[in-house]
Amino acid sequence: MTMTIHRKSSIAAVLLVGLAGFATQAANADALVDITKAGTINVGVFADFPPFSSASADMSLKGYDMDVAQYIADTLKVKLNTVAVTGQNRIPYLNDHRVDILMSVGYSKEREQVIDFAAAYAPYYIAVIGPAAMPVKGKEDLAGKSIAVNRGTLEDTSLTEAAPASADIKRFDNYNSVIQAFISGQTQLMVVGNDVGAQVLAKQDALKPEQKFQLLTSPSHIGLNKHEDALKKAVNDAIAKMLADGKLDESSKAWLKTPLNPDNLKD
Repeated sequence: MTMTIHRKSSIAAVLLVGLAGFATQAANADALVDITKAGTINVGVFADFPPFSSASADMSLKGYDMDVAQYIADTLKVKLNTVAVTGQNRIPYLNDHRVDILMSVGYSKEREQVIDFAAAYAPYYIAVIGPAAMPVKGKEDLAGKSIAVNRGTLEDTSLTEAAPASADIKRFDNYNSVIQAFISGQTQLMVVGNDVGAQVLAKQDALKPEQKFQLLTSPSHIGLNKHEDALKKAVNDAIAKMLADGKLDESSKAWLKTPLNPDNLKD
């Protein structure tokens, strides 16, 4: 499952349930006090969402999101408890206080009606990927190139808007087919989100694929309930420290297979 899929979950369903949960929250909520007293922070994560979070050989969750969640827990000096969520239930889980924060939440005005957003901590962008030997620096260089993309996705829309008329856009029905078309030489380039792209960059030593340029960027935030100013500040301080001391860059290199560009954390 990719971030693109998660971001396209039904906003209407989220709002209907989320607004109901939001209405029940106490005006003077203080989740940070509750977390400190309990000695545990409950963090909602996607359980099968590589490279951000997925089961490792010992069945524990590993990934970029897990690095950040653990750092926040360590900063607060509490235990990290991860809670598996889906695109449909995660905001209700937050509003019902089953979790204290959510990882990998894309900002939208609709979501802002029912939850708050802490700092952006993870880059999400749609990128053109191609062999290192192929010079592609901008959308004009897509002219005459064959490009694989997942049909009907945000990647498809972004590529269609950017590509010159002479580009040969080949649309496939899933990401596995997009990747296979690219690595087999059926297409010269592919357009995917950086979550999917990281898996290809990590495994194709012979092809030596690299990110050429970005078509769209929309970073991931940490979601939390409204009126939790103390918790929001604590999370923001932790992310700022990770950025300053290079921890976010380390996680980006380890999991996303590319150095962290701070510009990709800007909405």
